[in-house]
Order: sequence, then structure tokens, then C-alpha cells
Amino acid sequence: MNSVNRWAWVEIDLTAIKTNVAVLVKQAGRAELWATVKANGYGHGAVEVARTALSAGARGLCVALADEAHQLRQAKIVAPILIVSEQPEVAFEQMLRDEVVATVYNEATINSYAAVAARLGVVGTVHLKVDTGMHRVGVPVASAMARVEQIIAAKSLQLDGVYTHFAAADLPSHDETAKQQRRFDDFVAELDRKKLRPKYVHTSNSAALLRSLNAVTDIARVGIAIYGIAPSNETETVARGLRPAMSLHARVSHVQRLEAGEGVSYGLRTRLEKSANIATLPLGYADGVPRRLWSVGGEVLIGGKRCPIVGVVTMDQLMVNCGEIDVKIGDQAVLLGAQGDEVISANEIATRLDTIGYEIVCGVSARVPRVYFENKA
Repeated sequence: MNSVNRWAWVEIDLTAIKTNVAVLVKQAGRAELWATVKANGYGHGAVEVARTALSAGARGLCVALADEAHQLRQAKIVAPILIVSEQPEVAFEQMLRDEVVATVYNEATINSYAAVAARLGVVGTVHLKVDTGMHRVGVPVASAMARVEQIIAAKSLQLDGVYTHFAAADLPSHDETAKQQRRFDDFVAELDRKKLRPKYVHTSNSAALLRSLNAVTDIARVGIAIYGIAPSNETETVARGLRPAMSLHARVSHVQRLEAGEGVSYGLRTRLEKSANIATLPLGYADGVPRRLWSVGGEVLIGGKRCPIVGVVTMDQLMVNCGEIDVKIGDQAVLLGAQGDEVISANEIATRLDTIGYEIVCGVSARVPRVYFENKA
């Protein structure tokens, strides 16, 4: 394992990612699995995750930004890369030189992208994103055929795919996913009638794949699941075969014995009910530990036991109430992951904070060193 210069670090288990991808490739069946590595691989490291996922059977990659795609190309990754939303025109030339798959949905963007491609003397590969109900980005279903015909008429563009994104696939009791699927299926049927169906027609995200919602998708765009995290608490059961890849660690940097009634951290918002050993860990909200985690029952594992965070999390440090545990400087603590028989998961932290596991792992900042390993027992 690589050494780090801080008493705080992230461990990324590449074997877990490889295993998760293999499981998901099998689940996808005939569909290709494209691994989503946007936001620096959900905090895990985009290049490292991309290489690992591709070695385990992923056929392509998905990112959010042109710069993210360019980073992968600079790392000599040659697999197909889909940028999942439209980009500013200033990025078009680089996208075309990087030979990425552009997502388009606005008439003006399609014209501009075609013009840049024509100027460079290349054919740009595009996927059309259709808004079937999420209402974030995408062409409305009613206008989708017009955009298809516009793309096909542009000699400098190739329509390689059409797709949509589910708003509530991670909520099994929600009825919108079925409605979105029907709207998209109707559009695809019209493409078939006009003999305009492209190579790829796709809908599945992590939740849809885990729940086997659409057996006919050509691509499964899988993000959070490859990192071993269920898309929601409601999908924990179907994600049981996945292994979390990220864990967050620190070493105790200071220990003090405080008496009952003493306050801890800024504002002295927490007063000890009884005397205790208080350990300081050298990471805080600048590292991605939410400042208010102390107030919602946030815990840390020390000595294989759960110890509550006490007092406001500060920018670079946080304090932990270890009770009567004989804690020493240099002892290891786990904020995310396993120690002994105890586990703190991303979704557990997210539930306390009324958010989702995605935000927890994406929020671990770049100043926390990443340590990569394989085949950890």
C-alpha cells in the first residue's frame, strides 16, 4: 500500500470495483455496460476506476463534462466515452478531436456541433437525449423525431444512439418509471416504423439495472452500483451482491480527558454528560466530512467500536467521544467502511443527513490522499 503524508486517507479497493462490474455485466445480459466515472469517479478516481471497469468487462464510459472525457483520453483510454449532457460550444473542437460521443438535444446545439465537425472535416458521433419526464435536460418527446431528422440530415454528424434517464428508478413504489418507459417505447416504435433506429437505444441506470426494469436496453449506464453502493435505501436488497470500494480513515492526532460539563469545539455546543476520553482526528469539512454530522448522530469506529462525533466538525479536525476506551495518538479510526465487526456505510451516513450515498463519496475532497489496492482480504 502506498504511503501518505497525512494522518487521513481514503482507501479504494479496485478488486471490489472489478467484482462489482463483473456482477453488473452479467446482470446486464445482452446490453453493454458503460461505467459512469464522472465527478472523478464519484470520488474514487476517474482514471483508475475507468481502467479497472474496462478490464472487468465494461464496454464504454460515461462522464458529465468535456474536460472529464479529455482527462481519460490523456490517460490513453480509448474506449467509447459518452458525455451525458450538452457542452458549451467552446468545447466542441476538443470533443471532436477526442472522438467522444456527444449528447445533444437542442436544435441550436446540433447545428453548432455539426458546423464545427464540418470545419474539422470529421463526422461527430452523437446520442440524442429524450426527456420523458425527469425534466432536467433532453428534447421533449413531441420534438424528438424532428431532432432525429435534423441530425440525420447533417452530413457531419452520425446518430449513434437515443436515450432517456429515469427520475425515480431508485424508488420501487413510484409509478413514474413505467410511464417514462412507455413514452420512450412509443418514440422508439416510431423510429422503427421510419427505419431510423440507431445502433444504441438505452435507458438503464444503476437502479433500473439492479431492478431488471428494462430487458431491451442496449446500454446500461451504471454509476453508483459499480462503487458498491445501493442507489437508495429502497434498493439495498437488490444491491446485496455488491461490495463498497471506498473507505475513509484517519489516525488519532490528540487525546484529552475531559470532565462532565466541559464543552467541545466551536460554540461549545456539546457539553459532556460524564467524563470521557476525547480523541481528535485530523480531518474535517474541508475534507468532505459534513460540518453538521455531529448533530445528527454521526459516529466513527475506533477500536472496532462506534464512538460519537462530539461538537461541531471543524474545517480540518473533528473530535470523538471515546468514553472509557484507552485511545492513543496514532490509533486508526474509520469514518466510512469497516473496522472489526462494525460497518459505517455511505448510505447510513446519508440517511442521517437526509441525503444520498452519492453525495457522501463524491464529497470526499481531493486533498484527502487516495490509496489504491487490490485483493485485500
